This record gives sequence, C-alpha cells and structure tokens, in this order.
Amino acid sequence: MRLPMNPAVTGLTLSGIRRFTALAAQTPGCVKLTLGEPEFDTPLPIRQAAQQALEQSDTHYPPNNGRAELLEALSAFSEKQGLHYAPEEFVVTCGATEALLCALSGVVDAGDEVLVPIPAFGLYESLIGLCRGVYKPVNTEPYGFQLSEEALNAAVSERTKAIILTSPNNPTGCVYTKESLDAVAELVRRTGIYVICDDVYWQLCYTDSFGRFAALYPDLRENIIVVESFSKPYAMTGWRLGWLAADAPVKQQLQKVHQYSVVSVTSFSQTACITALESDVSAMRQSYRQRRDYVYQRLCKMGLPVNKPEGAFYIFPCIRQFGMSSEEFCTRLIQEGGLALVPGSCFGSEGYVRLSYCCAQDQLEEGLDRLEAFLNQLTKKNNKRTQNRPTP
Repeated sequence: MRLPMNPAVTGLTLSGIRRFTALAAQTPGCVKLTLGEPEFDTPLPIRQAAQQALEQSDTHYPPNNGRAELLEALSAFSEKQGLHYAPEEFVVTCGATEALLCALSGVVDAGDEVLVPIPAFGLYESLIGLCRGVYKPVNTEPYGFQLSEEALNAAVSERTKAIILTSPNNPTGCVYTKESLDAVAELVRRTGIYVICDDVYWQLCYTDSFGRFAALYPDLRENIIVVESFSKPYAMTGWRLGWLAADAPVKQQLQKVHQYSVVSVTSFSQTACITALESDVSAMRQSYRQRRDYVYQRLCKMGLPVNKPEGAFYIFPCIRQFGMSSEEFCTRLIQEGGLALVPGSCFGSEGYVRLSYCCAQDQLEEGLDRLEAFLNQLTKKNNKRTQNRPTP
C-alpha cells in the first residue's frame, strides 16, 4: 500500500499540443503544424559562442541568477525597449516556463485567483494548479480577442491575485490594443494585483502599434513581472533559456524559487545568450510575416472565419460550421487528411483550431493543401446528408 500522491500533480493532464503531435507521429506521412518550433537552426554565431565557452572549460557553477555580464546585457537590451530594470533585477531561467513558475509560485497562495484571458496557452492553467491557485478564464472571443473592461471587472474578486498577459498572443497571434492594456492598468491601480507579462513573442510582431505593458505603465512597476525567452526569436528552443525581470523587492523573493528548483542555468550557455541579444532577428520575423500572409490568404479562400495575426507564428481559424468539436475535427484531420493541428479546446476556446506556420514553406503548402481537401470532403458529406434528408 502507498499513500496518495499530491493532488495538485495527479490532477494535471499532459499537454494537448504534445498529445496531438504524438498522434501525428504515429500516423505515417502526416504533416505536423502543431508545435511552435521554428524551422531555423540557432544562428551560427550563437552556437560558436557556446562552443568556445566549452573549449575554455566554462563548466563550473555560475551565480544563481546569472553571470554579471549577462545580467548587464539583459538590462541594456531591455532599456532599448523602454523597460528600465537594473542588472540585479533579473533572473536567468530555464526557459520562459521556469520563469512563469517562479512568478506564479512567488505571488500565488492557495486559493488565490489568477485571471487568464482566453484563448491562452494551456501551460498557464497547469502552473496555476501546481501553485494551488484558481485558474479564472476571461473570454476575449466576443471582443475580437481583445480585453474588455467589463469582462475584467466581472471576473475580478477579493481573491484575485494576478493576471497573465500574452501579446502577441498564443494561439491567436493577436496584439492587445492600447485600450485593452489601459483596461488592465486601471484594474491594477484599483486592486493592486500583479501583472505577469509573458512577452516571449514581442520580437515577432508585425505591427508598429505594438506596446509592451511594462513600458507603457511605469507607475505600475512594483506590480509587474516580465517574462521573456531566447527560444522563439533566436530559434533556441532546445537550449531552454529565458529570464524574468521584476522590481527589486519582488525579484528578491522570486529568485528563491529559482535557486531551490534549478540552482542556475548552464554556465557555458550564458555566453551564447549575450551573443543572442546582439543578434538581428528581422530576417526571421520577415519570413514568418510572409508565411502569415500566405496562410491567411489560403484560409480565407477556404471559407474559414479567421482573424489576421499581428505577431507570433500561429493562426486560429474557426471550424464551428462543420458541427463537431475541435478535438473530433483534429483527430479526423489526422486520420483522414494526414494533417495535424491543435484543437482550440487545448487553449480554452472550443470551435477553433491552432495552426503553427513557423515550419518550412513546402511543408506549410502541403499542409494547407491537405486541409483544403479535408474541408472539401466534409462539405460534400454535409451537402449529401442535407439532400438525403426527408422533406417535412
């Protein structure tokens, strides 16, 4: 006999994105447009910097929060974006995932509520659950995937502790407007809640109207925790590197979670991080933008209602017209169409599917051809079913 395990862990489910990616891998010839995995390899100068550090035996314990030269580089990098954080206000983490866990562990007590505008990355709900917090979704669909002051006010309560903002958004690719961010700022001023800014996609934004919350509202500095990642903009997903920045008293508490969970990130990778911060990502961003335009045009021709993404590398078309759940749609699409997408239910929004367009162009074209063929087949079946229906 053994005692029960931690219900905060046993109550979790595995990632739906990974589940459908695995199902696709078990289907011979299936095209996978599921993961947010850039097709690009990490740029050579970044890899060379890590290699040189290894050759120089950079294999010993670094400081917990990151080397001084990397923290200084992060401070200078953020300053250019209007984020004013001193080097000692950063923690270098094992990807944005660990940064988010540090942030939520540091501010959420058992029973505290965290507002999450949906659709949203499913990771947030799982991390909030691990912290024994309460996941409180705020539906943005009625407002064109923007934030509504009315919806925010309806969701907030005495137990609300934080809100997570992701702009550009995963899975919609939308960028929050100034009006949306103003609504959040007013809520924070009134209640004192924390804003956890998951800014991992900001360098992959296609619009000049984009504004980062931490830069727009410096008066809320003590309430803001900024999370960033090397993974998406620099094609460094396998390196598992990111960082957080916060007002000094907040960062001093968050660093404890980092210290006692991972100690520090790998020593030799930190030299590569400095090189990455000096890199120009405009070529990758332009490539994603071109693919965005191609995918959006194809989906519109297929008759799928869809918002045009303004950042990241995801698009989120509506499939309600086919009269099935997103889970059933994506399962059948793999089995019958040889294409893997992610159900909208994995992001808290039924009736949609997420398509990731950061893959190679030929793979993208083949995937969209298969999607179009699958939709045509569904339409034919629906039309035939309608024609055979008895006349009342």
